[in-house]
Amino acid sequence: MQPLLKQNQSITVTIILPEGVRLAKRTSNEAFGVVEGLSLLGTTGIVQPLTAPSQLSAYQSEIKTKAKQFDDLVFCIGENGIDLAEKSGIDPQRIIKTANWLGSMLVTAAAAGVKSILLFGYHGKLIKLAGGIFHTHNHLADGRLEIMTAYCAKLGLPISQTQQIFDCATTEAALNLLRELDPDSDNSSWVDLVYQELTQAIDLKCQDYICKYTEQKLCIGSILFDRSREVIKISDNAVLLLPKLC
Repeated sequence: MQPLLKQNQSITVTIILPEGVRLAKRTSNEAFGVVEGLSLLGTTGIVQPLTAPSQLSAYQSEIKTKAKQFDDLVFCIGENGIDLAEKSGIDPQRIIKTANWLGSMLVTAAAAGVKSILLFGYHGKLIKLAGGIFHTHNHLADGRLEIMTAYCAKLGLPISQTQQIFDCATTEAALNLLRELDPDSDNSSWVDLVYQELTQAIDLKCQDYICKYTEQKLCIGSILFDRSREVIKISDNAVLLLPKLC
């Protein structure tokens, strides 16, 4: 348009996406700060081919490079996790973006000699690891609410409320339902109990996954946050790892 404008003229372009508000409810856009519509270019405004095999190779190359500098790394699935991790005081040089290829990235890190990994991510993504799902794209596998329901049942949440968890539309809705069951947040709560169990499972299943494919034993910790970018739970392993990463 620039050649058609005079020197003192400008133009405002409005892009309209029909049913964007409705379609956005199928995504995690709110977790990235995108509300009342659908993000077409993510949070950076830059198109990145995150599902292309070449991108996985680029991420793996970055791991191999950073493994020569650091024994301890931080994995974030996307830009939202990276931003929050940096604001939490974590050394940006230790952070690696994984996209949805967590299984491949964990194995690559172990093979490169990394000693420990902190997973810092949105609970609606990392919860899949607690169910043994190591590629987190929703087109490949979901099971988030089934996983949360199983852990709630394991901990003794009443069956009527467990059924409500299962029937929630999103993991965020399930988290808020658990919060409604906790009138006194100063005491032990269902949120704390369930997410303690989930983060412990995430850590152990990741360690077992790595050992299965590399015979290496790494320390894995996890930090889960919600759509409001508030940390829900820091696993016991993550508490031990944080001083080395900040």
